[in-house]
Amino acid sequence: MRITMTSVMVDDQTRALDFYTRVLGFVKKTDIPMGEYRWLTVVSPERPDDVELLLEPNAHPAARPFQQALHKDGVPATSFACSDVRAEHERLSKLGVTFRKPPTPAGPTTIAVFDDTCGNLIQIHQG
Repeated sequence: MRITMTSVMVDDQTRALDFYTRVLGFVKKTDIPMGEYRWLTVVSPERPDDVELLLEPNAHPAARPFQQALHKDGVPATSFACSDVRAEHERLSKLGVTFRKPPTPAGPTTIAVFDDTCGNLIQIHQG
């Protein structure tokens, strides 16, 4: 078994696609209309045939309260790896991304946490 897809709930798929592609640098892979919502995935440009991230609408009655509770408590919805958290923090900050936690040593790694503008906190880590 292997992981081929994971998801993050978003409150607006169009805004999420913009943020995850234009700001974070992911590439849209799949965009299939499904009535009111879309089957919408992005991938890393470095590994386009690897794990897909589904930008999942938070339309389920349990989804929005769960998403809001995580955000309020400062819990990241997911984590992305990068080679240099400090450089990524600087790049994203220049693009207007709001960080909840600046680059912080955490054992053998460094982490930072930002708001994705779609209802989630996202952690980045290196190492």
